[in-house]
Amino acid sequence: MTTPSIRSFPGDRLFEAASARLGTKVAVLAEPPAGSGLKPVYGEPGLPGVGKTVEMLRHGFIAARRYSDRHGPVFWTNAFGRKIVWTTSPEAAKEVLTTKSKSISQAGWRYFIEAFFERGLMLLDGQEHLLHRRIMQEAFTRPRLEGYTEQFTKVIDNEMSTWPVNEQMLLNPAVKDLSLAVATVVFMGADPHQSDHLTRAFVDAVRGGTGIVRVRVPGASWLRWNKGLAGRKVLEEYFRAEIGAKRASGGDDLFAALCHARTEDGEEFTDDDVVNHMIFLMMAAHDTTTITSTTIAYYLAKYPELQEAARAESEALRGEPITLELLDKLEIVDRVFMEGMRLVAPVPVLGREATEDMDICGQFVPKGTLIAVVSDPTHRNESIWTHPDDFDIDRFVAPRSEQKGHRFAHIPFGGGAHKCIGMVFGSAEVKAIIHRMLLNYRIEIPADYELQWDYTSLVVPVDGFPVTLRPLA
Repeated sequence: MTTPSIRSFPGDRLFEAASARLGTKVAVLAEPPAGSGLKPVYGEPGLPGVGKTVEMLRHGFIAARRYSDRHGPVFWTNAFGRKIVWTTSPEAAKEVLTTKSKSISQAGWRYFIEAFFERGLMLLDGQEHLLHRRIMQEAFTRPRLEGYTEQFTKVIDNEMSTWPVNEQMLLNPAVKDLSLAVATVVFMGADPHQSDHLTRAFVDAVRGGTGIVRVRVPGASWLRWNKGLAGRKVLEEYFRAEIGAKRASGGDDLFAALCHARTEDGEEFTDDDVVNHMIFLMMAAHDTTTITSTTIAYYLAKYPELQEAARAESEALRGEPITLELLDKLEIVDRVFMEGMRLVAPVPVLGREATEDMDICGQFVPKGTLIAVVSDPTHRNESIWTHPDDFDIDRFVAPRSEQKGHRFAHIPFGGGAHKCIGMVFGSAEVKAIIHRMLLNYRIEIPADYELQWDYTSLVVPVDGFPVTLRPLA
């Protein structure tokens, strides 16, 4: 018996049919001010009460592409209890992500996840964000990144050695466990095998943000929102209990680094800051790593000749310690990494909110509107990418270098002042995982297998991604 979910529930076909007929009349979000010269944003309100929420969750950002085709790269729908303007082009992404005015804030993210990731770096605005980013950068210096790399290599080797071989296994949950172990050791300085309760808390907190019911409901512990709040409480209590020891003794983990981070001007984090940033960074670190590692492994398994070419690069470096310099030599893995994130963005939507009346690409967006920059249609824009739905790693190298067609054509790490601060760390961890997999195993899937993605929270494979690992030694 299938457990009911957003993807599959009793009456889902009837619901889809109703969605296709009701709430689809083209409507204007708001009339532009007279004399402004701006055009209105067009879109569809969706079903009463739920808008297009279920469609967006069930069909992911294929739905966003569908509406973009109908209404253009800036359109609106009702979803998640709000009016949302969705952008699907590089130019619109640039306008939203790089505006220097105060017309856009991170409140778009706060609406979805602030209850679980209060005052995380991504949720801050303006000078406060710049200050916190400047302090946090002290935890991501090159020497610290090299230290983290040495630590996570040991964790990767330990965790990967437990994976079954010569039989089918689900790779996505295995990689998720591995990346959580890395985050537990490198970020927290804790034993991953004694932290299962923290793992569950992180998972619940992440999923809470996409709950359809967005308030605490007494007695309904099974609701995503309630589980997310409970997860947040567990994490907050853990970090607050440990922070005194970290400040007193230091350490080479990220938790200790944040406790001792200080700018040249003497600016540092309060205890509350450290707790909030640790909870956010743990979430940001392990989910994006899991998604991207799974995506790369899928394409390497799907194209065995490409896997062998990537393995040859890794074999040439066998025996050398994993460092940032070594990982930079994995040119084929880097191109698969870039193309994988183009086709399956680990963070498929970047949230903002209009804090005053504004325009996006000449279209009027009123104050208070949520704004969602959608990566997928941007990453498949036909004016920039050749055959955009095809997997093609050569598009990232000369003479093509298609990513250079627009500064915001490829935005898996976001852009502007809020571009991911952990980009170098995350890229290194993913490449180290793939490097070790290539040296240890041949990754096999049936020739006709196609990976299907579930977008009801962050991106995950519907079936866990079954693979067979064949040992090479």
